[in-house]
Amino acid sequence: MRKQWISFLVVGMVLGTAWAVRGQFGHEQGAAWAGGIGALALVIVSKRNDWHAKMLTIALASAVGWGAGGMISYGQIVGYGRSNDFPNAFYGLLMLFFIGCLFGVLGGGLVGLTLDSSKEKGVKWGSLLSEMTAGGVAVYYLLIEQLGWLMTPPRSEAWAVCLGAALAMIWHMARNNYKSPMRVALYSAMGAGFGFAFGNFLQILGNVMEIHFNMWNVMEYSIGFFGGILMAYGVFSSAWPDDLPVPERWENKFAFFAVFAFVPFVVFFDSMGYETLMKRINTTIHPESTALLSTISGGLIVLAVITVGYFRLFKLKMNFRKSDVLFLFSVYFVAYILLSYIVTGVFAGVLLLNHHLYWVNFIVILMLIGKTNSPFFDNPTSSIIGKQEFLYFFAFVFLIMILAMISINIHGEISGARTRFPF
Repeated sequence: MRKQWISFLVVGMVLGTAWAVRGQFGHEQGAAWAGGIGALALVIVSKRNDWHAKMLTIALASAVGWGAGGMISYGQIVGYGRSNDFPNAFYGLLMLFFIGCLFGVLGGGLVGLTLDSSKEKGVKWGSLLSEMTAGGVAVYYLLIEQLGWLMTPPRSEAWAVCLGAALAMIWHMARNNYKSPMRVALYSAMGAGFGFAFGNFLQILGNVMEIHFNMWNVMEYSIGFFGGILMAYGVFSSAWPDDLPVPERWENKFAFFAVFAFVPFVVFFDSMGYETLMKRINTTIHPESTALLSTISGGLIVLAVITVGYFRLFKLKMNFRKSDVLFLFSVYFVAYILLSYIVTGVFAGVLLLNHHLYWVNFIVILMLIGKTNSPFFDNPTSSIIGKQEFLYFFAFVFLIMILAMISINIHGEISGARTRFPF
């Protein structure tokens, strides 16, 4: 696996950095932008020409899958993980593992299905999405409305919607013999799940050690980093069709405007409107002009992403190459980082260390991309799940239990801690 580790690291660093940037925006649209960036990194390091040609639909699948989990509320769960008694701390970390699994299974699963959709066995997307919608509604109604199984009261219990959608997707994969996508979903789930729980542990450790850094951002980086690494492992260790069909022109146009126009527009509308920035940016010197400048600058960046991307890609008549994927990846990633500066108040003089580290990661990523070889295993597997995967899963759960035990022994009561179960 020596020749693959740089490719795994690239995808992990990309999704980790993008997920950390997502912390400034949140919600489904922020996660969708990060998911799209991660998918482009996966396509770049794959070095497969047919995947380059399909980059827009792969990015769309990743944006939808990773973005869907953005509806889940986990602020309370993070508080449970900060508890100083084992049942509450373990519950918090375990539920973060579960939530991270939901992010990963949907993100990795939809990416895997897109990569496995060939002329011989095309994915019936209409049926799949209908089943996932029905599954989400049914499981939410059963678990929340009927059984009252609340994870994070009094916050939203939308995790049950994602669980139902994930179960419906897995069932669709099993019925239609999509083995490789199921492997990607499984490994992405374990990676994102462990990353979320481990990230909360790192956040607690940083607070206890009084490290003056945005430790919440460390937790966000962790879920993307480990989720990206294991998603890449699942993809490059699995068997895929040799030559994927080139998407129709309308498919590419729809994917482009969904991921590179609609998602940035929603991020801008939700986080960078004038009234929103007036409330968010704390400055006593010309707050109106600062908010206006921030809004205009954010709007211009979003327009630049759409305009530059469109004219670069569509003059090629959909004949995308690796250089085109790298170009779109860079534009999309840089724009996201720039918006994070603006939304946190760069024009009010606010410059945060974690934002500068995004650039360090970006530069290192570009350097590593040039050193990647073909990441595919010599003997890819087509098995769905075996004893090894079950052992990995329970090993992660056991490790999370150990982290909870360590956590409660390194601190007393800390700010932000919450109690789910009284002891």
